[in-house]
Amino acid sequence: MKAKKSLPDVTAEKKTKALYIRVSTDAQREEGYSIDAQKEMLEAYCKSKGYKKFRFYIDGGFTGSNIERPGMRQLVQDVKDNKISHVVVYKLDRLSRSQKDTLYLIEDVFNPHNADFVSLNENMDTSTPIGRAMLGIMSAFAQLERETIRERTRMGMKERVKSGLWMGGGRVPFGYDYDRNKGILVPNKDAETVRTVYDLYLQGYAPQRIAQMTGLKYDRLAVQILTRKTNCGYISYNGVDYIGKHEPIISAEIYQKAMDMMKERSVQRIATSEYLLTGLLHCGKCGAKMRYQKWGQNGVKLVCYSQQKSKMYLVKDPDCDNEKVWADDVEDHVVKDLFRFTYEKQKEEESGAARITAMESLNRQYDGVSLQIKRLYDLYSKDGNALLLESIEEKQGDLKKIREQIIREQKRSETTHKMSETLKAIEGLKDAWDYMSVREKQGVIRRCIEKVVVKDNAVDIHYKLLY
Repeated sequence: MKAKKSLPDVTAEKKTKALYIRVSTDAQREEGYSIDAQKEMLEAYCKSKGYKKFRFYIDGGFTGSNIERPGMRQLVQDVKDNKISHVVVYKLDRLSRSQKDTLYLIEDVFNPHNADFVSLNENMDTSTPIGRAMLGIMSAFAQLERETIRERTRMGMKERVKSGLWMGGGRVPFGYDYDRNKGILVPNKDAETVRTVYDLYLQGYAPQRIAQMTGLKYDRLAVQILTRKTNCGYISYNGVDYIGKHEPIISAEIYQKAMDMMKERSVQRIATSEYLLTGLLHCGKCGAKMRYQKWGQNGVKLVCYSQQKSKMYLVKDPDCDNEKVWADDVEDHVVKDLFRFTYEKQKEEESGAARITAMESLNRQYDGVSLQIKRLYDLYSKDGNALLLESIEEKQGDLKKIREQIIREQKRSETTHKMSETLKAIEGLKDAWDYMSVREKQGVIRRCIEKVVVKDNAVDIHYKLLY
């Protein structure tokens, strides 16, 4: 056990008592949790204890789901600077509604700096053994309350949507306004633009061209409008469509025709594409995307979009001077590097068998500590020694750390297995590569590669995790 660093001559009597107050909503103010109400009770506590030196730390309008609050940040800093002897709150959930954050503040901030924690409502004082034992129980209930509220909110939102009302909050779909009084969406002046988007798409225009014709900033906005089922009278929530009470902008028939056409175009585009790296290419000088461009009778080159004017919003630097390179050379380099990469990765992953031994060791540790805790509980049930409670808490902390290590090891093993299977599959395609269709090759490339950066004649390949 490390010896505590000696502090300046500052006794507990000379230190300040920190009185922390938090109010998150107007509703809480009405329910007796107002700043003034909490002040009054905390000040009365100090007077009853004879404390004369105290300071208020107040966070008004902040949630208790995390500790990112200005008043809390100042309190933590003052505790770490050894200015505080006690941290006092009216109720435990004023400190935090998260069990993890509550335990962090008390175990990792207050206790190491000799700052006792007091909660008036729960009659909790961490300077006593019983207070420390009760801490874990009370913080667990605080988190349970928070999760219950969140679940009720989700259920309430689902019931709203099932009844045809808009879910409220969030982003209102393009073409609609939200009527808070009625709880429904109402078509606005942009509704006509939405209708035009569908009309043009069914006439055969591409999303890029539609965006230009209707004044939309990006072609993906046109795609978002086309695929949004809200436009034909439905509200989608958690993957389920419900009939809304709002007025549709288009008919369900038009929406379905657009979706069928989009599916058909998508299949045609993939099936007829002759370029292996379409959508993956990026300029290494300005960061813009790159495109394939036919270059006379000699073949196809890769050109930075900053050097083209067909899509102005893709231009990153109008003065980009990245060299135009032959597409075949880059594609050949990428394919060769892919098989080299998968071969090397496969060899690396073969060493992962040693992790089985690590998992067995962690499981043995977990079983051993669990048995120790059981024995300590048996002893405590016989004589109720408070020191045994402290030993139990310490062992529970050890058990938690081992459990976290086991979870990390399990995830690592699962990832290793999935990656190994993928690498073997790709390595097996090497001999068949020349006989595969362009679409099949594209599928393999996109599964493995995030992007390909081309800078003059240099090629930098960014690989994904292969699982």
